[in-house]
Amino acid sequence: MLEDSQVIPDEAAALDDDITDDTFVEVAVEVFAMLADATRVRLVLALDSGELSVNALAERVGKSPTAVSQHLAKLRMARMVSTRQNGNRVFYRLVDTHVSKLVQDAIHQAEHTVGAPIRHHHGEG
Repeated sequence: MLEDSQVIPDEAAALDDDITDDTFVEVAVEVFAMLADATRVRLVLALDSGELSVNALAERVGKSPTAVSQHLAKLRMARMVSTRQNGNRVFYRLVDTHVSKLVQDAIHQAEHTVGAPIRHHHGEG
C-alpha cells in the first residue's frame, strides 16, 4: 500500500512536467498578483452573479466609478473580465468561472485562517 507521500514513477514524471512548466507557474503568479487587491476580489465576487455596469459595480463594492473602471481595466487586460456595450453604458462580466472559483477558494481558506465558522463545509457558501 502506498503512503500519501509516495508516488508511482510514471505519475511522478507527469507531475514533474506539470509542476515545472515555467510558463504556467509564472502566469499563475500573475493571476495571484492581479487578485491581491481587495477591490478586485470584491469585483469578481459581484460579477459572479452576472454582468453589471460600472455604476452598479461601484455601488456594490463601495468605490467611485472612476476607481472601479481602473480596476476593471486591469482585470480586462488580464482576460478575467470582458465587456458589452449598450448605448453609452458598458457592462462587465467574468470571462469564465475559473477566477470566481479561485476567489471563492481564497475566501474559504480565509475562513479557516481567521478561525471563523466554516460555512462552506455546511453547504452555505
